Amino acid sequence: MIYSAEVENMCPVAKGAYHGPAPIPEEGKWVQAKEIKDISGLTHGIGWCAPQQGACKLTLNIKDGVIEEALVETIGCSGMTHSAAMASEILIGKTILEALNTDLVCDAINTAMRELFLQIVYGRSQTAFSEGGLPIGASLDDLGKGNRSQVGTMFATKSKGPRYLEMAEGYVTRIALNKEREIVGYEFVNLGKMMDFIKKGDDANEALKKSQGHYGQFDNAAEYVDPRVK
Repeated sequence: MIYSAEVENMCPVAKGAYHGPAPIPEEGKWVQAKEIKDISGLTHGIGWCAPQQGACKLTLNIKDGVIEEALVETIGCSGMTHSAAMASEILIGKTILEALNTDLVCDAINTAMRELFLQIVYGRSQTAFSEGGLPIGASLDDLGKGNRSQVGTMFATKSKGPRYLEMAEGYVTRIALNKEREIVGYEFVNLGKMMDFIKKGDDANEALKKSQGHYGQFDNAAEYVDPRVK
């Protein structure tokens, strides 16, 4: 340690009592976090790239400072999906400090990691007050039975109005219109369920029918429109 001449010439003065850092809530207990291994919790965060053409939702389950589980969801950029594939391999097994200082391939994923780091070291995790936290694999619950991200995709123009393309329930195949040509419902296909049926041996057309559903006043509509065609 090198001290300047001014400091060398100072006389020592005792500092007051040291009480350590303020405790933060972690998985149902209060923790005075002094080292990376003191950090645990599951949390989510959103990141975006510099041109803001895509975004990443990152979910991490951290135990004793180490990332034990990672869910990487991206939207809006084709290259970002490949970056997510690489990031999923890079993140697991690293401490959160290592992950913060590792190139996660995509700006959006790097930004999401930064936001998660801030949340979790300040005790703002989703499991702050959940005793014992959540088991490894808990992030899959967000995806539902089909293990697919929940995506909403809508397109609209002033001249032709809105088109529902994708809802949480699935891929929209038809929108239902009333006599005033207002949307009153929609038909959808749950692609996760459809693939499960096909993997179990169902014919593709039969799997499609079994995976269809509708919402709203679909049965009594005046007109049905394929939002991707008409």
